Amino acid sequence: MSLDIPGLLDRLCYRYPSLLIDGVVEHEPGTRIVAVKNVTVNEEFFQGHFPGTPLMPGVLMIEALAQAASVLLLDGAVQPSAMRVVLRGVNNARFRRQVVPGDRLRLEVTIRRRRRRVAVAAAVARVDDHVVAEAELLVGLVVDEVRIDPSAHVAPGAEIGAGTLVGPNAVIGPHVRIGRGCNIGASAVIDGWTEIGDENHVFPFASIGLIPQDTKFKGERTTLVIGHRNIFREFATIHRGTQGGGGVTRIGDDNLFMAYVHVAHDCQVGHKTIFGNAATLSGHVSVEDQANIGAFSAVHQFCRVGRQAFIGGFSVITLDALPFMRTVGNRARVYDLNIIGLERQGMPEETIAELKRAFRYLLQSKLNTTQALQQIGQDETLQCPEVAYLIAFMGSSQRGVNLRRPAKRLEAMAADE
Repeated sequence: MSLDIPGLLDRLCYRYPSLLIDGVVEHEPGTRIVAVKNVTVNEEFFQGHFPGTPLMPGVLMIEALAQAASVLLLDGAVQPSAMRVVLRGVNNARFRRQVVPGDRLRLEVTIRRRRRRVAVAAAVARVDDHVVAEAELLVGLVVDEVRIDPSAHVAPGAEIGAGTLVGPNAVIGPHVRIGRGCNIGASAVIDGWTEIGDENHVFPFASIGLIPQDTKFKGERTTLVIGHRNIFREFATIHRGTQGGGGVTRIGDDNLFMAYVHVAHDCQVGHKTIFGNAATLSGHVSVEDQANIGAFSAVHQFCRVGRQAFIGGFSVITLDALPFMRTVGNRARVYDLNIIGLERQGMPEETIAELKRAFRYLLQSKLNTTQALQQIGQDETLQCPEVAYLIAFMGSSQRGVNLRRPAKRLEAMAADE
């Protein structure tokens, strides 16, 4: 087990001074945990319970179960260092047998119901096969106070939400607003009129919200708006907008930006996208939900990357990249449907089958694009929303879409990979 038990238990409010967990033997993240406590005669509480006949108090059995519940809940938290655990209630507590030195407590906690920050857990303590204590625990997660490293530079006027951790030598500008439960890594820089939501993780040396790399920019007030639960790895650079491009760079929720990723001015990024190392967006690019852009790929300004598209590594995108498709190469070509990605994202088999048939009309028939779209629209077996979205995406393209097939040699190489 790689769980940091002492570190996690430091997040438990009102914790008894002693650690009452010696190890974890079973762990189903977010659902169930089994911990153990070896009861020894040198426990300090035995000095008063009871001289000559040492017994472990029932309240400490509940405390041990609460500590196990804390490890379970905090290990599943997006940002455990920003959270604390509070035991809000104990229901139906029953103590079945005495616990004495030499016993080994087996502490089993199972989450029965959970909302965002409150959980109801069934907790049972056993010695050998005998139940010694059981209870229902009502456990809450609360956001901790802001913690700012003394070496960090936070300008007056910056707003930082509860539970956010600001690391050593980080720099935060006066117009920055950061939400709750974020982690700002060492030497990261966040500046400009930048709004960051909750539970974002900015790794060391990332640069967020600085001025765009656009020679037309003259210092006007423009913004960067970032949603929730995004990850910005080392040396990622995210620039705010320009007046000529609408003034806003916008990023949604649950996105992963790997090391050295660059998002230029006025880009619009949706939700649950993945950017490989050093993937680059030029200005005014739109990336829709669940797209995956491979490492060292570049997207030309004003292009769109469609929903659930896959852009292979080292690709250069100069036209709109079709949704659901796998687009690879320099200059990029469309190879086939992004079947693996669509399956991983839970798309039904019948929908994938319809997209395959639409793909054949577009790229494997002898029809031109206009004729292919007409045939797709007339085909009664192609009526799912995803096919309709594909047609609408192509019809609304301003730069044109990439419908170039690879040479047979390249196609064969891709099939072998």
